[in-house]
Amino acid sequence: ADTACKNRPLDLVFIIDSSRSVRPEEFEKVKVFLSKMIDTLDVGERTTRVAVMNYASTVRVEFPLRTYFDKASMKEAISHIEPLSAGTMTGLAIQTAMDEVFTEEMGTRPATFSIPKVVIVVTDGRPQDQVQDVAVSARTAGIEIYAVGVGQADMQSLRIMASEPLDEHVFYVETYGVIEKLTSKFRETFCAANVCALGTHDSEQVCVSNSGSYLCGCYEGYTLNADKRTCSAVDMCAPGRHECDQICVSNNRSYVCECYEGYALNPDKKTCSAMDMCAPGRHDCAQVCLSNDGSYSCDCYEGYALNPDKKTCSAVDMCAPGRHDCEQVCVRDDLFYTCDCYQGYTLNPDKKTCSRAVTSSLVTTEESCKCEAIAALQDSVTSSLEALATK
Repeated sequence: ADTACKNRPLDLVFIIDSSRSVRPEEFEKVKVFLSKMIDTLDVGERTTRVAVMNYASTVRVEFPLRTYFDKASMKEAISHIEPLSAGTMTGLAIQTAMDEVFTEEMGTRPATFSIPKVVIVVTDGRPQDQVQDVAVSARTAGIEIYAVGVGQADMQSLRIMASEPLDEHVFYVETYGVIEKLTSKFRETFCAANVCALGTHDSEQVCVSNSGSYLCGCYEGYTLNADKRTCSAVDMCAPGRHECDQICVSNNRSYVCECYEGYALNPDKKTCSAMDMCAPGRHDCAQVCLSNDGSYSCDCYEGYALNPDKKTCSAVDMCAPGRHDCEQVCVRDDLFYTCDCYQGYTLNPDKKTCSRAVTSSLVTTEESCKCEAIAALQDSVTSSLEALATK
């Protein structure tokens, strides 16, 4: 009974061959088969999601898993699919499904949900590329492959790409005219008579079958409430929930790690390392940058002083009180200085201190000459006065 058996939730991708060997009227029958298949599925965002890919020598994703969650929209989109009409690159199509469709960005649910990933390939020919290695990679990645051959389809190729057991994963029909009869076979294959699939549970997010009964669970980033049915979002940055070294930032039921200023996030996206803040372009010091554990401070060259802005420098007066060690006189010389002494003192060898100069008791030659000149002048004046007196 249709009401008593619903398919288990799937992430289901149809890959349909539209190469030149598939005539237009046959391709229309493939589209009818897809629509009939969708009618048998329990389609929805939380049940079975469906994507359709179209391939020949190229591959086109008609719609990914995240686009439609109702049957009417899917069937409408399928009705507008056009054949590509050249080549049969089946391996390329399966590889594209792995790379571009079975991703969380495109609507595939996370592995923690345990939703089966299923591919149904419909083809009437022999692959023109290497399909074996690609199929092995897909199966190793957890993708279950069903191969449907029509007419002249190469049975060996179907068996190479399909999952084990082959008698449950390889189907064949003589013509596209009878492909619809496979609908009931797939319905039996996907049918899951359990409480979760029947929709008779009251789990808000995740239902897990358990020996004829069920348990409720929650999506990642949520926690089960005390009623054991509903879920509440958790703070992924709460202590003990994340692995960030410095800063945790909540991000759509997940989190990302960041670092304090002066630190950079390491390649593991969790831990942080101090940056050299004194590297060119990282600081705004005018003269000297001093790195300090993820930060920095500015300093100045000798003869300069740091301004109040703590970045720029100004030349200082080296002879200002307290800046030099001259005992008596400081003489400024650009950014340096020399010491000198008051009159009557001489600079000691240490070039800093001064000693009183020693005065000689001997009359210098110059002073002797001055005395003789004065005496000669005095004699001349005396003689002149005496001559005047005799007159």
